[in-house]
Amino acid sequence: MPEPDKIAAVVQGWVTKAENDLKNATHTLKLGRECPTDTVCFHAQQCVEKYVKAFLVATGVEFPRTHDVEMLVTLMPQSARPTLTLVEQRTLTNYATAVRYPSPYEPVTLSEAREAVKLARRVRREIRRLLEGEALF
Repeated sequence: MPEPDKIAAVVQGWVTKAENDLKNATHTLKLGRECPTDTVCFHAQQCVEKYVKAFLVATGVEFPRTHDVEMLVTLMPQSARPTLTLVEQRTLTNYATAVRYPSPYEPVTLSEAREAVKLARRVRREIRRLLEGEALF
């Protein structure tokens, strides 16, 4: 098992990247009608994904290289899972894949982008509570 200091550094790395994604999403939303909503949703998804991965690292759970929020959440103990519905998990995963590339998908509304950021903030809050005492800034 890796040394606690090394684990804390890796957790901190995931948390830092998650925070940067949330900042990007939040600031981009300020563009209002000019907001690239697909980008906001991508960064919201990345925030959620990275916070889940931070928790998994902190608890010693290995995970594959994936953007699938639903699959990553299933690796968490039931009592620690963020309060995301299955639909929310799948929607977030879709933001990491389908809306990121040119493809036939419904444009993401500004309201949806705001909701994605709200989901990211909620997951952030819930996982940071679980990580108290870990490598948080």
